[in-house]
Parts: sequence; C-alpha cells; structure tokens
Amino acid sequence: MTKEEYMRYALNLAEQSRGRTSPNPLVGAVIVKGGRIIGEGWHKKYGGNHAEINAFEDAARAGHDVQGAEMYVTLEPCSHYGKTPPCARAIIEKKVKKVYIGMEDPNPLVAGQGIRMMEEAGIQVEAGILKQECSKINEIFLKYITEKRPFVVMKTAMTLDGKIAARTGDSKWVSGEESRSLVQEMRNSLTGIMVGIGTVLADDPRLTCRKEGGRDPVRIIVDSHLKIPLSAKVLQDDNYILAATSDCDPEKKKRLGDRVLLTKSRDGQVDLDDLMMQLGKRGIDSILLEGGGRLNESALKAGIVDRVIFFIAPKIIGGKDAPTPVEGEGLARMDEAISLDNVQFEKIGEDLMIQAIPKR
Repeated sequence: MTKEEYMRYALNLAEQSRGRTSPNPLVGAVIVKGGRIIGEGWHKKYGGNHAEINAFEDAARAGHDVQGAEMYVTLEPCSHYGKTPPCARAIIEKKVKKVYIGMEDPNPLVAGQGIRMMEEAGIQVEAGILKQECSKINEIFLKYITEKRPFVVMKTAMTLDGKIAARTGDSKWVSGEESRSLVQEMRNSLTGIMVGIGTVLADDPRLTCRKEGGRDPVRIIVDSHLKIPLSAKVLQDDNYILAATSDCDPEKKKRLGDRVLLTKSRDGQVDLDDLMMQLGKRGIDSILLEGGGRLNESALKAGIVDRVIFFIAPKIIGGKDAPTPVEGEGLARMDEAISLDNVQFEKIGEDLMIQAIPKR
C-alpha cells in the first residue's frame, strides 16, 4: 500500500465516530511495520482515548512491538494535556520511527507544536498526506476551533421545477426514502437543527433523529416574537433553544425561561449573525438548517451558510404559489447570484443530491 492508501484507511476509521466526538475532531490512526498494519484506532467519543492511543492499544492486544514502526494519523497529534495526555509524547515514548500526518491542527494549543515535539525527539515527520480529504472530514472542527461559530449546512429538498411543497403546503414527501434516510444521518451527526417559526406553525415537527440509536440534535427555533404555541412538539423536552428579539412576548418569555435566547434585532427579526456567535459560545459547533424559503433566504443573505445540500426529486409540481427553497425579493441581476464552489453530484435513490460551498 502507498502512504496515500494508508492515510485513506485512517480516514475511513475516523468516519466511524461521526456525531460522537463533538467538539473534538474526527481522527483515525494506523500503525504500519514491515509493510503491514499492526494496529489501528480512532477517536471514538469526546473525552475518550485519542486515535493514536487506541491504535497503540490495538497493536499491544495483538502482541505487536511498535518500536521502529510508522504511524499514519489524519490530524497532527496533540501536544497538550486536556481530557487526555498529549499523544505526541506517547508516540515519542513508544519509539515510533516516522509519523505521516494528514494536516496540521489549527487548535492554538497545538498548531505545529506536536510536530516540533516529535521532530525534536528524532522522529521523522511528513505532513500534508491527503490534506484536502483530511480537511474535509473535519470542516466543522476547523471552523469552530478558529472562529468559535457553528458550521451551518443548509439542506433542502425540491422538485425538478424548484418547489419544496405544493401550493397547499403539502410536502410529504418531496424526496425519496433514501434521501430522507441520509437526512436522518445528518441529524445524528450535527449538533443542532434549526428551523423558523413558520415551519413549526405549519408542520408542528419534532425535529428529532429517527435513526435507530441516533442522537437528537439541539432544536433551534428562530422565532423573533415568540409566536410558538406552548403545546408545540419541539417544546416537550428541554433540548431546544428559542431565538427571539427583545420585542418578543414578555409573558411567554417568562414562562419559557432560560430556553429563550435573545439576540440583536435586524429589521425587527433575529440577527442571524449574532445568533451564530451566541450559539458558538454555548458549544454548538454545527447546525443543520432545515428552514423554509424565508429563513434560507435570510441565512444566505447573512452569510452564515457554509455548505448547501439540495436533494432534487424527479417530480414536477408547478404553480406560481408553490413555495421555493429561497424566497424573499430575490436578486435583480444574474451577476449578483451567490456562486458556489466545490460542487459535487451524487445519485441518492431516484434523487440527485448536489452539495457545494457558497462563495463569500
């Protein structure tokens, strides 16, 4: 196997813990000696052993000596004491000969110090193996650790003619079963899910993860004036945040207590940029935006969207009054359109999934 193949193997290991390591990154590690893998590991959950330690333990269980071996790890080994001791020190103590790293860790507590620590101990280090892929797997961590703001994924499902529901509001179901199953995976892997009050009033959703063994995201409802009924399904436990302005219903705010998060006001509505800053302070590192056309338009306009995912179903519904994924007044000129980078296409059942990154 080539070094790229070993690193890709480590990336596949890292993926196994998606949704369980937040706010820590996804990391995989592989130990190679004599041209074969003698140990492998990944960071399984927040607060648990890091990938490198799990790989050492895996090798030890199989009776392998790691001295003089090579290690492939998707992210620079840590150099500081946190929930666990520094992995760079463990690598030095195990007398690993060479370490291949996918990418440097931008965490200010690491930021190249892990590499320097190993090099000063005489360990050879080569960084940048599959750097782009290693960055992609941790796009949430990279944004949160550098900006302390959540990574926002705007997800929508629409018909081929760009409708997210019929003119009556009926939307069950626009996309196919396979696409809906993938959305449940997204809910399981992201920390929060955000909708506007319009969605709550129209559909009364639970906004839970329906994947077996899945984790429910924190429900974030953008409700500037607290119009939400107290009987709404999203309020039936404490796993929610209501984003409102100071102009909201004072009596309802009093009843809902600390579940209400007051933000700055922009044109009488929740300032989404301020909301992201406050959610970041609360430890929300990622959000699945499942809003309707109004909230999607506001989010794109505010520049808070980091990735868009569109599921396009092979259906045509028509109707000038049928809702679209992005509403509002719209832009006046084509050269004002939001351009997209890194566009990817994938067939999901009968649907076409398109994901991309909006240009800033």
